[in-house]
Amino acid sequence: MILSLYTAAAGMSAQQFQIDTISNNLANINTSGYKRARPEFQDLLYLTLKRPAAPETPVGLDVGLGAYAAASQTIFQQGDLQPTDNPLDVAISGRGFFVVRGPGGEEYYTRDGSFKRDAAGTLVTAEGYRVEVAGARPLPDADSITITRDGRLTYLDEQENEVDAGSLVIVQFENPAGLEKIGHNLYRASTASGAANRTLEESTVEQRFLEASNVRVVDELISLITAQRTYELNSKAVQASDELLSIVNNLRR
Repeated sequence: MILSLYTAAAGMSAQQFQIDTISNNLANINTSGYKRARPEFQDLLYLTLKRPAAPETPVGLDVGLGAYAAASQTIFQQGDLQPTDNPLDVAISGRGFFVVRGPGGEEYYTRDGSFKRDAAGTLVTAEGYRVEVAGARPLPDADSITITRDGRLTYLDEQENEVDAGSLVIVQFENPAGLEKIGHNLYRASTASGAANRTLEESTVEQRFLEASNVRVVDELISLITAQRTYELNSKAVQASDELLSIVNNLRR
């Protein structure tokens, strides 16, 4: 009876992790460039009550000890591109990432292209982190800035001449699912993701667009209902085991 209590509790813990993950996905529906997370589960060890003795008894007897959350997979599926009126809003169509420099020069990566222009004419994120631009020059008013599909920035000077202001640095990874999330729509490279590859393949930059979250509300709600019902069933198993233990404890000789 004790075994069933621990097994059901493990199932409740696994479903709680599932609900936590779904809640975070739903909370970030309106977060630009957000990539939904998908929990992955595995069964726990098995208690062998009887080993098979083939060929006479080829089937043994064992019982599982529940499930646990083994990993959380980030799904880098392309989100929908939503048009905006801001010339500094850019979206990547493809596998690329923008490069962002932290306060100490740390290199981060993001899919969120809602950039701003600071007082010095530098392209920055909402947190003020500098966006990596090769051959960058100070940018004037945002309305005169053009960003081409290959990431090149240009603007018109006072004589209506086109001025080259550099190119957005875009990188890719062999395994983007291995990137480490650090918040603020930023990622950091890890051993699992591999090093950033600055060779642009099948990625284009779209000006006046932002990439929406790839969370699908209907799919998340279905998963949420399933997780909730599974949690309830495991709690019923705990209750049933407790009642059986109570019966055993009240037995009289």
